[in-house]
Amino acid sequence: MLQSIRDSLHNHKWLGYLVLGALALVFAAWGAYGIVNLSTGSAQYAAEAGGQKISIEAARNAWQQAQQRMGGEIPAPQQAAYQDRLLESMIREALLTDRAHELGYRVSDQAVKDAIRNEPAFQVEGKYNAEVAKSRLEQVGVSLSAFEADLRDSLLRSQIQSGISSSDFLTPAEVERNRALQNEEREVRYVMLSPDKFVGDAPFDDAAVQAYYKTHEAQYMTTESVHLQYAELRLDQLAAQVTVSDADLRAAYDKNKDHYVIPEKRRARHILIPAGKDDAADRKQAQDVLAQAKAGKDFAQLAKQFSQDPGSADKGGDLGWADRNSFVKPFADALFAMKVGEMVGPIKTQFGYHIIKLDEIQPGKARTFEEARPELEAEMRHNMAGDRFGEIQEQLQSKVEQAGNDLAMLAKEFNLQPGDIPQFLRGAGAAPLGAAPPLQDLLFGDSALPPGRIGGPVVLGEDRLVLVKVLEHRKPEPKPVAEVRDTLIAAIRKERGTEGAMKAAQSARAKLESGVAFDAVAKELNIPAEPARFVGRTDPSIPAQLREAAFNSPKPEPKPVYRAVPLDSGGAAVLAVTALRTGGAQPANDQQVAQVRQDAMRHGMEGAMAYVEELRRTSTVRKNPKAFE
Repeated sequence: MLQSIRDSLHNHKWLGYLVLGALALVFAAWGAYGIVNLSTGSAQYAAEAGGQKISIEAARNAWQQAQQRMGGEIPAPQQAAYQDRLLESMIREALLTDRAHELGYRVSDQAVKDAIRNEPAFQVEGKYNAEVAKSRLEQVGVSLSAFEADLRDSLLRSQIQSGISSSDFLTPAEVERNRALQNEEREVRYVMLSPDKFVGDAPFDDAAVQAYYKTHEAQYMTTESVHLQYAELRLDQLAAQVTVSDADLRAAYDKNKDHYVIPEKRRARHILIPAGKDDAADRKQAQDVLAQAKAGKDFAQLAKQFSQDPGSADKGGDLGWADRNSFVKPFADALFAMKVGEMVGPIKTQFGYHIIKLDEIQPGKARTFEEARPELEAEMRHNMAGDRFGEIQEQLQSKVEQAGNDLAMLAKEFNLQPGDIPQFLRGAGAAPLGAAPPLQDLLFGDSALPPGRIGGPVVLGEDRLVLVKVLEHRKPEPKPVAEVRDTLIAAIRKERGTEGAMKAAQSARAKLESGVAFDAVAKELNIPAEPARFVGRTDPSIPAQLREAAFNSPKPEPKPVYRAVPLDSGGAAVLAVTALRTGGAQPANDQQVAQVRQDAMRHGMEGAMAYVEELRRTSTVRKNPKAFE
C-alpha cells in the first residue's frame, strides 16, 4: 500500500505501483511460479504468502488505482495478466516482510518519523509541513497510522535488500574485463536515408488521413481539464487586516531589544595571495608584499598588482562596509582586532594568505524603538496573521466536511478571494493557482473531487490555501480531425517515408552481404557515405542509435557485419561494422571508476533479485482466483 499512497501523492504512472524497492521492474515481468494453491481458506484474502495475508480490499484498491493510472479501463483480454502481475508484486512484498521479521530485522520509531519528514510529498519548499502531510493523506483516503505501518514494512524490507546488494563486489579480473569492454572501439561506415526521399506518390486524401487518425487516435486527445471555481486565502491578505497596538509593539521591543542591534561594521582593503602547491613560497610572497606596504607603497596599487581576489583586486582591495559575519573566522578575528590605519598579515585562511589594512570603523549601536518599529510591526503582523491562517484552515476543514455548504458563502464568511478558471488542465494547471501537486491530486487523482462538491482546503505553500469546486470535469477526448489535419499529414509522411527508407536499407544490406562494395551501394542510393572511422561506446560523433547498433552487433570477424537500422527521428540507416580494437592498459579515469561502481551496484541488485526470486519459488502461496471479481 505504501507505494500506492506515494503514487497517489506524486501522480505517477500505474507501473509505479508495482515497486518493491529497486526490484519492481523485474518482478512486474515475472509470472506466477513456485508453490501455488489457487484456493484460500477464507474468501476475505486475495492471497496468503508465508505468514502474511493480502486482503481482497487491498488487492482491489490496487487494481482500481492501476486502471486509473493507465488512463481508464484495461482491455478484457489483458486484465487477467495485469491482475496477476499486480498480485505477484504484493505477494513478494509480503514474503520479504515476513522474512525480515523472521531474521530479526526491526525499524525504530525514529527511523519511521525521519522517513515521514523526508517524504517530498509532505514538504513545502523542502521542509516538512504537518498540515500538508495530513491534507495529502486525507486526499487519498489513508490514515497516518496506516501510512506509518506500510512505511515501517517498506523500511524493513529495504534492510534485507540493501544488505544483499551492498555485499557484492567485482574481482580484479572482472574489473579489467569491464574496462576492456568500455575502451573497445569499432570501425563503422554508414549512410543515412531521410524519410523525405522515400515518401512515395500515394495521395494524402481524406480516406488516408481518417484511416491513420483512427489507428492513432490516442495520440490526438485533448488534455483532461476541469471548469473550476475557487476561494483563496493569502497570508499577506490577513497580515494587512491585523491591527497591532503601540503597547504591544513596545512590549515586544523591550522583550527583544537584543534583536534590534546594528552590529559594528568595518571597511578594509586586502591583498590575497592564493593557496598553491608551495605554502612556504606563498607565505614568503605575502610577507614581501606586506613589507612593501609598510615601507610606504600605495596599498591600493599593490592590491591591483598582486591580489588574486577577483571581487576586490580591481578596486584596490576595497571590501566595502561589512560586519564580522561577512568573513571567515581567521580573517574576521584579525580584522576586528585592528586599529584604523593598521596593516597586518599574512593571515592564513582556506583561500590563501591575506594582507589586511583597516580604513574605517562604524561602531555598533542599538536601534531605537522608532527605528525598529517598521520591522517589528511587520514581524508581529506576520506572526499574528500566521496564527489566524492556521485557525481559518482548521475552521474551513470543519466546514467543508459538513453537508450543504456553498463556496460563495464560505468565501464571504472567511473573507476569501473568489475566482473562476474555465480550463484548469491536468499537469499544467492554470493561473493564478498554478499546477501545485496537492491541487492536481485533488482534481485528477485516484479519488478526484466530483463536480458540485467543495474540496480543500488545499495548501499551495506556506502562505496560500484554496477551497475549490468543480463545475465540469472534461475527460480526454479525440480532437477534431480538421484541427489536427496538418499534424496527421506530417505523421503519415514520416511513417511512409520511414517504411520506404527501411525497405531500401534492408535491400542495401542484402547487397552488401552479397559482396557489393559499400561505396557502390551508397552511390546507387544517391546518398553520400560517411568515411570509415573508429568510434567508442560513448562517442558523440555518430547518432546514438547507430552507435548502440554497432556495439550490439557480433564482432566483425572474419568479415564485416551489416545492419539496417530504423531511426527514432524517422528514416533509416545502413551501417557497416568492419573492425574492432581495444585500447592498451591505461590508468582508470574518473568515468571508468564510476562505471565500475555502477557495475558493482548492478551485480548487487541482481543478487537481491535472486534472493527474492528464490524466496518466492520456495514459499507456499495461496491465491484466491476470485480476488478481483
